[in-house]
Amino acid sequence: MAVIPMLAYENGAAAIDFLVEAFGFEEKERWTDDDGTVVHAELATSGGHIMLATPSSDYVSPKRMRELSAEARKMYEVPYVIDGVLLEVDDLDAHLAQARAAGATILSEPEDVPEAGVRHYRAEDPEGHRWMFSQDIPS
Repeated sequence: MAVIPMLAYENGAAAIDFLVEAFGFEEKERWTDDDGTVVHAELATSGGHIMLATPSSDYVSPKRMRELSAEARKMYEVPYVIDGVLLEVDDLDAHLAQARAAGATILSEPEDVPEAGVRHYRAEDPEGHRWMFSQDIPS
């Protein structure tokens, strides 16, 4: 059994470009409708992949939802990943530098979690989806 996150974006094309540049995904597929809206896309990493699309013109991203709703804004006042995705990476510091250079919002700097045997940081993409990137701490 595989778990494949499926994410919605207001602007799927811009999201794909950002996720490739900032987080190191590789674009595998992109299907668009007649006006260029992404109706299905698949991005891969060395350990898995995600799917994404722009489901409708009525979709509201997490970032825009925070602009529209005080309750949503309050829920996101923490640096934690809320309904997000965790990815394991080989070089956390290099990944962070790439994400930062591409304009990702860094929610937390790298921190060691010895009891879990990992080091991680958290980031947010331009539409407000939250991501955690993790690397095993050598034993």
